[in-house]
Amino acid sequence: MTRLNRKYESLRLKLMGITLCFALIPFGVLGHFIHSQFSTTLQENISGNLRLVVSNKRDTIDMFLNERISQLKNLAYSYDFRTITDTKRLARIFETIQSNSGSFIDLGIIDSMGNHAAYVGPYALHKFNYARESWFHKVMLKGVFISDVFMGFRNFPHFIIAVRRQEGERSWVLRATIDSDIFTTLVRSVQMGRKGDAFLVNTKRILQTKSRFAGPVLSETFLPVPAINNDVAVVEWKDRNDAMIAGVARLRHTDWRLVVAQSPTEDISPLVKTQSITFGLIALGMLMVLGASYLTTGSLLKKLMQAEEEKARMDASVMQANKMASLGKLATGVAHEINNPLTIIREGAGWIRDIITDGELGDSPAVDELVEAVNDIDRHVERARTVTHRMLGFARRMEPVQEDVDINALVRQTADFLKNEALHRNIEIVFHFDDELPGITTDANQLQQVILNLMENALDAITRDGILTVQTCEHKDYVQLSVTDSGPGIPKENLGKVFDPFFTTKPVGEGTGLGLSIIYSTMQRLGGNVTVNSPPGQGATFTITLPILPGNTE
Repeated sequence: MTRLNRKYESLRLKLMGITLCFALIPFGVLGHFIHSQFSTTLQENISGNLRLVVSNKRDTIDMFLNERISQLKNLAYSYDFRTITDTKRLARIFETIQSNSGSFIDLGIIDSMGNHAAYVGPYALHKFNYARESWFHKVMLKGVFISDVFMGFRNFPHFIIAVRRQEGERSWVLRATIDSDIFTTLVRSVQMGRKGDAFLVNTKRILQTKSRFAGPVLSETFLPVPAINNDVAVVEWKDRNDAMIAGVARLRHTDWRLVVAQSPTEDISPLVKTQSITFGLIALGMLMVLGASYLTTGSLLKKLMQAEEEKARMDASVMQANKMASLGKLATGVAHEINNPLTIIREGAGWIRDIITDGELGDSPAVDELVEAVNDIDRHVERARTVTHRMLGFARRMEPVQEDVDINALVRQTADFLKNEALHRNIEIVFHFDDELPGITTDANQLQQVILNLMENALDAITRDGILTVQTCEHKDYVQLSVTDSGPGIPKENLGKVFDPFFTTKPVGEGTGLGLSIIYSTMQRLGGNVTVNSPPGQGATFTITLPILPGNTE
């Protein structure tokens, strides 16, 4: 990025910054206020709804457990130990209670020593002794006990509800295994939304029912378990990088916690819709302000850049014109000063040649050397006169003759002068003419000299075996003629100096450095312009531009 572009980009950013500060601050304040109010309202709404759901589901689970406890108590106190340990009678009792609730897997009567006195169920547990099981000692101590989920002799996750019956001096326990699938379904029925979850966890963070995201049953969850009493606590946590909000409540008959989690983003309520619409309108307003600011500053800076570029072109043109005028005067003086000594030198050389021709020096071997020296003097004098002639042509300001010119025909005519030279060097001249190119009014002789010089330079750049391309086209109110060579191109560091007088890249003695300067001066007199473009390693293209005068368009 150039220094000029950086300056305008900096100005643009400053203008846009000032505009946006005054225009967007009100939008920002309004958006912050609406977001704050919305967030507060939404949080209260979600938390209140979640507390209600968790409280109701806790009551449902407590009622389920309470009904199971009541069933077992009624059963235990309805029969004595001798009657209930009758396996057939216990089987009929089990069938009866299953027809009513369907939540028990098996029933067992366990005596005070931990032995199974009677058992009804799908497992072979008649001979097992539970004296060493912690739940047995707890039910014997408390009278009623609901265990955590454990594997046990059944080797699958389950939990039990047990009640103790004191019959005189005899104590025995009625134990039932709860169907974990039915219980899990009861818990999961409260699950809310696609990302929601519901599960039970004990105080040691061991899952008592399986969870969608927290883990399988009997695994330790990463979720913290808050210390709560009878209230419902609302906590926030992360699950798979999603923000979740959870309601936690303690069950009344156990130390289990009911956790119901949901994603706040799934609560699509009128508040969310209102916030979306409001933020959308604010964003639209901000984009409109931003767009207007961008377009306004862009238009302003474009005009400033155009004015700056026009001023730079005018300054460069004036500077080049002044430089060419000064160099023209200098060239005229230098040419005249050199021409006088050259005339004297040529006359002296002619006098020496006359003496040699008259035979006054005889046939000495030195005569041949003298003849060769005189010839060298003539050759170099002629070369010097050619240079001074070009310098005088560079300085001379010939007023152009106005006549109608067909550029395409003029190019073909000029190319005929170079046909043999191009053929000798194996260089192909290719034409790409605009057949509808309008005629122009200019000086045909001076324009032909410009074209001839450009094509000669192109042939010199190619040297041998290449392509010289000449193209004409119409561009707005101008006609353009481009001469492109397939040579090595012009180094980037020399592009800005090719039109300067006496600048040349040819070897010493092969160029004067005035050809392109004369072309530049001629195009200025004709009211046109000449430019050069040379991508690295892709040859060079010289383009001359001349205006189409009114009345010349077809």
